[in-house]
Amino acid sequence: MVFRYFFSEHASQATKGLAKGSLVLGLLLIGFGMLVFVLRDLFALLAAAIFFIGGFSSIGYAIKLFVAAHRMKRSGSSPDGAYRKNVNIRVDEHYDM
Repeated sequence: MVFRYFFSEHASQATKGLAKGSLVLGLLLIGFGMLVFVLRDLFALLAAAIFFIGGFSSIGYAIKLFVAAHRMKRSGSSPDGAYRKNVNIRVDEHYDM
């Protein structure tokens, strides 16, 4: 009987907490929906700005990659075409296998 009372009390508190969270979330979603409805031009401008920033960032990254590829092609004068800048390979003379 004690277990049943203990379980129902905690279940009731958990249900109340879930109901409160659901109510707050629902009110926030309705408020955000109203805000978007009223200020749709502002949100469209923000979305456009985000896309422009993403586009310019992507173009900048592409330019960096093209420059890096050009530098690697220009400075890779070894016979096998490998790119080695600031690489020192040291082999001990007394290397045992």
